[in-house]
Amino acid sequence: MTRMERIKQALQSALNPTILILQDDSAKHHGHAGAADGRGHYSLEIESAAFVGKSLIAQHRLVYQSVAELMISDIHALSLKTRAPD
Repeated sequence: MTRMERIKQALQSALNPTILILQDDSAKHHGHAGAADGRGHYSLEIESAAFVGKSLIAQHRLVYQSVAELMISDIHALSLKTRAPD
């Protein structure tokens, strides 16, 4: 399973998103000190019913809780755009 697949699987399992767009931005950070450890830089747009009634900070916490293990091994940076469904 690829790194992107592991991240998507963790998010799907925890948050059951209606929209999940994950982009690998690692190439933009080539040579960056944080990229030297082999972990990647990602942008995530995610919509989930789990976010309903939650503040933006609470939504972001849910995402980070979902990928906590991967933050150690696979993710160096994660840019987030979260929202609840209309």
